[in-house]
This record gives sequence, C-alpha cells and structure tokens, in this order.
Amino acid sequence: MSPVELTSPRAKTLALLLLAATQFIVVVDASIVNVALPSIGKDLDFKQDDLSWVVNSYTLVFGGCLLLGGRLADLLGRRRLFMTGLVLFSLASLAGGLATSDIWLIVARAFQGLGAALVSPAALSIVTTTFAEGAERNKALGVWGAVAGAGGAAGVLLGGILTEGLGWEWVLWVNVPIGLTMAVLAPRILPESRDEHEDRSFDLPGAFAVTAGLAVLVYAVVDAERAGWGSLQTIGLAALSLLLIAGFLLIEARSRKPLLPLSTFRLKTLRGANVVGLLVGMSLFSMFYFVSLYLQQVLGYDALKAGFAYLPLSIAIILSAGAASVLVTKVGFKPVLIAGLSFVAIGLLWFSQVSVGGSFLGDVLGPSLIAAVGLGFSFVPVTIAAVTKTRPDQAGLASGLINTSQQVGGALGVAILASVAASVSGGVNPQGRPTPAQLVDLTDGFSAAFLVGAGFALAGAIAAAVLVSGKDSREMVEAAKAGEVTPVAV
Repeated sequence: MSPVELTSPRAKTLALLLLAATQFIVVVDASIVNVALPSIGKDLDFKQDDLSWVVNSYTLVFGGCLLLGGRLADLLGRRRLFMTGLVLFSLASLAGGLATSDIWLIVARAFQGLGAALVSPAALSIVTTTFAEGAERNKALGVWGAVAGAGGAAGVLLGGILTEGLGWEWVLWVNVPIGLTMAVLAPRILPESRDEHEDRSFDLPGAFAVTAGLAVLVYAVVDAERAGWGSLQTIGLAALSLLLIAGFLLIEARSRKPLLPLSTFRLKTLRGANVVGLLVGMSLFSMFYFVSLYLQQVLGYDALKAGFAYLPLSIAIILSAGAASVLVTKVGFKPVLIAGLSFVAIGLLWFSQVSVGGSFLGDVLGPSLIAAVGLGFSFVPVTIAAVTKTRPDQAGLASGLINTSQQVGGALGVAILASVAASVSGGVNPQGRPTPAQLVDLTDGFSAAFLVGAGFALAGAIAAAVLVSGKDSREMVEAAKAGEVTPVAV
C-alpha cells in the first residue's frame, strides 16, 4: 500500500482533478479525430465508408477490454494499472501520428483503446473507493461527469484547432506529453489500492471471447452496406459474433474466477444502468460523428471553424452535468436519467431536420444545446446508478462494466448509423467540395442517421423508466438527506 493517503479535502480534490482530467483525455480521443477525418481520409487515402474505423477501432478495443481492465485494477492495483495504461496510451498516440497508411493508423488507434481500457476503470474505481456513497460521491461523480461528458464536444474543438493549425497528426501527438506527465504525477497524488482478498487469476479466455465477439459484430454492421445485409458474409459474421458472446457467457458461468461474475447482474439498478449506458453511447457518439461531417461536408466549414462550432455544446455539457449532480441528490438518479435521455432524443430529432442550405444558427446551435443538456443529465446519473450498492471489491468491475456499455454502444452506434447514412445517400464519397447533387444525398443520409439516433435515445429513456430501480433511487436520496453514507475502503 502506498504511503499516499487521501485524508484531507485538499488531497481528495487533487486526486479527483487528476483522475477527472485523465478521463477527459480518454473521452476526448474518441471524438478528437472527428473533425480531422476529412484531412486523414485525403492524406491516407481512406474510403468514405472506412473512415468510421478511425473512430471504431479506438472505441471497440476500449469497450471490449474494459472488463479485463477493471478486473486487473481490482487485483493488481488500481494506481498501477492507471499508470501502465497512460504510458501505453501515450506511446500509441505517438505511433498514430506517425502513420503513413490507413491500416497503420487503425492499428495505432486500437492500441490507444487498449491503453484507455486500462486507465478508465482504474480511475473511476479510485473515485468510487475514495468518496463515500451518497452526497460526497455524487458531487465527485458530478465533476467526473462534467469533464468526461464535455470531453466529447471539447475533443471536436481541440481537433479543429490542432488540425487547422498544425496538421491532423497533432490530434494524436498532443496526448504524449499530457499522458506521460499524468503518469509521473500519479504516485505523488493517488494511493494504491486493490482487493486484498482475491488471488491474481485472470480470465483471459473470457476476455478474448467477448472482445472478439464484439469486434466481429461491429465489423459485420460496418461492412453490411458494401456486402449486403442479407449476404452470406453479413449473416455469417453476425452468427459468429453471437457464438463468441454465448461462449463468453458459458466461460463466465464455469470459470472459478470469471472476468464478469454473472451474479453481478442480480443488482437491478446495475443491470438497468448498463442497458441504458449502451443506448446512451449508441445515440451520443454518433451525434458527434455526424455533426462533424455535416459541418464540413455540407456547410463547408474548415476544421477550425467546425471545432469552434462545438464550444456552446461543451459549455452546456459542463453546466448541465454540474446541475445533474445536485438534482440526483435531491430527486434521485432515475428521474434525472429519464429526463436526460428525453432531451437527447429531442435534440437528435431536431438534428434530423438538417438541410442542404442550412446554417449554424438555424440547424446546429439549438439542437446542440438541447442534446448537451441531455448528455449532462444522462452521463452523471447513469454512472452513479451503475456503482450504487456495489461492494468495494467490485469497484473496478462495476466501473469497467458501465464504461464497456457506453463505449461498445458508441462503436455499434457509429457503425449502424454510418451504414444507414451510406444506404440513404447511395455511398457518396466526395473528393474536395461536393457537387450540389452530392450535397443533397449526403444531407439525406445524415438526416436519416440522426433520426435513428433519436430512436436509440428514446429507447434509452424507456429502458431507464422500466429497468432502473426507483426504490434504489429513492433510498439514495433519503440517505443523502439524512447525511448517511456508506464508507468505502481504500
């Protein structure tokens, strides 16, 4: 155990700032490349449909390995995994910026995702084990939610500044000094902790099965537009993915030390929160992806202007996440979560009305602000719900699980909606400024994608109403009002 102890408010604040800042960088990297996609596609000769893999290779490996990362954090040490992940993340960022081909960049982004999968659950589990359940943890997760939620929008802004000013390579290289600095600071600020009651066995077969199953599923969806939805390839890959995921569940049921103990799902709120988290990811990740393309390919914005178009969204997310952390303590996480996803659905439905002759004020600003409020009101309560009533030794697992749901949802959402957009637009692949006919086709594709995304958000609101325990939500409010908290061992 490290001599670092978080016994004073100042020490806890410093630890939270470091952890939240790290999560900010991890989330930023899921969206920072969005504005750079046209430049990346041109320099590395990407096909339009394949560009989504620059995003998906990161989010898929991130989501697929989060459960293993959370388990490793609990068993080997949360700070140790936090630092290891930061170093891997930084080196992969360096390699990605040096890419000279599409495959090179996709592989580097996958290794970035692996580093993030070690960092993120370790960071969130340190937050969970440091701050007592109740108002204290809600405030901490409010900060966490604000910076992590804003990371998606801020990533687009930073991506625009860096792409326009220095080149797309710098959207990756900027991570290197930041990540290594955080790794150096970690031993001075964060305590080491792990589950002392468990042996150090790893469920590698389970980790392989679930990661491979998810990868095959996303590839099947991404390539379905080219191969055909009813083709032997698409059907065969979908069947293979289901077999791998079924194999994962079988491994978990029989393993002495499973990666994901199925008994974990006895907690109703945890189950519901992860279903909702999946749908949050499916709706919101795709929103950032398609808004970026609409701004640049239809409205003709350069990377810098597109990045600054996200500034109101970033500010609104930070404000709404802060408000959500207060509301959760007063009314519970369930009503705030339902309201948040309803706002997301409204924002995406509004986005589905985008037009060829649109403008930032008429087509982007309004729905961006509505969706931003929804994101803040969704991200904070779903994270709180996912770790409610979990034991200290489950901190890494629960943290990895909710991150997995959101990241895999993001990868699937982008894959599905990219396929929807390509199907409606006829697979338009503009080189340079699109023709008037291509603009119409592109806009129709984006509109259809936003509409399906709104459906995902609406499904999330319904799932929150049905699957998340109202009793757990009310009990958390009552405990917070009474000043009762559950201490968590570090």
